[in-house]
Amino acid sequence: MLASQYNPPVSSILYLHGFASSPESQKIRSLRPLLAPQIELVTPDLNVPSFERLDFDAMVEKAAQAGVPVPHAVVGSSLGALVALAVVKRGLRAPLVLIAPALGVADQWLDRIPPGDLVMVPNYALGTDAPIHRAFFKQMAKVTVDETPPPVPVTILIGSKDESVPLQRVASVWHSWQSSGALARQSKFVVIAEGDHGLTAHVDRIAQAIREALARPSGIL
Repeated sequence: MLASQYNPPVSSILYLHGFASSPESQKIRSLRPLLAPQIELVTPDLNVPSFERLDFDAMVEKAAQAGVPVPHAVVGSSLGALVALAVVKRGLRAPLVLIAPALGVADQWLDRIPPGDLVMVPNYALGTDAPIHRAFFKQMAKVTVDETPPPVPVTILIGSKDESVPLQRVASVWHSWQSSGALARQSKFVVIAEGDHGLTAHVDRIAQAIREALARPSGIL
């Protein structure tokens, strides 16, 4: 009689992609084999109701629905980091890993886009420029989920050469979280030398951060 094969427990990670990205981004495709088979990624499409009519509240709702049952950790990339913060502040309790998070910058986007109700922006998922309504940027200018620290341990990973989200701006938000006295224990701020916004050359470090998050008291590994 053959001995039964041991199957290690599987941890579920809710991964929230960034702006103009998709559940099949290069980073996600690179992470899956690094984390398998013990860790699986749940990757909802946050282009809701569509990219052209993108709505932050709808993104948060889609992420919250994907977070049932509760994942063992939540990963948010760029804009997805703001969605992740919103989800945990709605009550989901899982450690956070925020990759190149768009902290302290959303209120500036409106000033940087050209005029018009529809704005053409690079869409990395499509590989071309695509339209998005101006109302989204007006909505993001009012988002405040990054003003206070999340009620769970959080790891921030950001590249020293991030071309989209200024390192100093993210560091300023982090310092304000620290000063509040409400930042959860075991939280970390990690600067990746020579890292750009995508951090696709550093997915091994992202995978390491995810495993470390799972090793905390609220994780299972």
